[in-house]
Amino acid sequence: MNLPNALTISRIFLTPLLLTVLLTQNFPHKEIIAVTIVLIAAATDWFDGYLARRLQQVSNVGMLLDPIADKLLVSSVLISMVETHQVPAWMVVIIVGREFAITGLRSIAQAAGTTIAASDLGKTKMVMQIVAIISLLLVPLVRIAWLVAQISMYLVVIFALISAVNYFIKFWKTVDQIGR
Repeated sequence: MNLPNALTISRIFLTPLLLTVLLTQNFPHKEIIAVTIVLIAAATDWFDGYLARRLQQVSNVGMLLDPIADKLLVSSVLISMVETHQVPAWMVVIIVGREFAITGLRSIAQAAGTTIAASDLGKTKMVMQIVAIISLLLVPLVRIAWLVAQISMYLVVIFALISAVNYFIKFWKTVDQIGR
């Protein structure tokens, strides 16, 4: 296993640890530990891609696992935040629903022998999700975090919807080209 793939897998293993911290009542220093885990996960997300390209270790396993690791982390954290009443359920339904839809489209395209690459809008959405999650975690400690979290969550929903439309357009163009 190469280093980029190991970093991706580490992000998958950070998810249950983060959920344990988030959902355990009276966990000491819960917010700081959760933010630290999210920052480590975000760093592994950046480094795995950077190292894969830099070391020329881009692999099919990495290309499949990376988006799964991202979706697993973000979706499970946001769903847990619905449970703790930190995020409205309707926002999480849109975000997680978009993730399932895009994953399905990319899988269909891949089965047809083509790839739909991640878009800049999707990457921006991911960054906004991390900002939103960190802000939500910091609300009990930093007063302005609530405002940042609210703005960030609305931006995540907007970017999720716009990037979903973008992926659907790419998908239909790809399917149309394959069908010819």
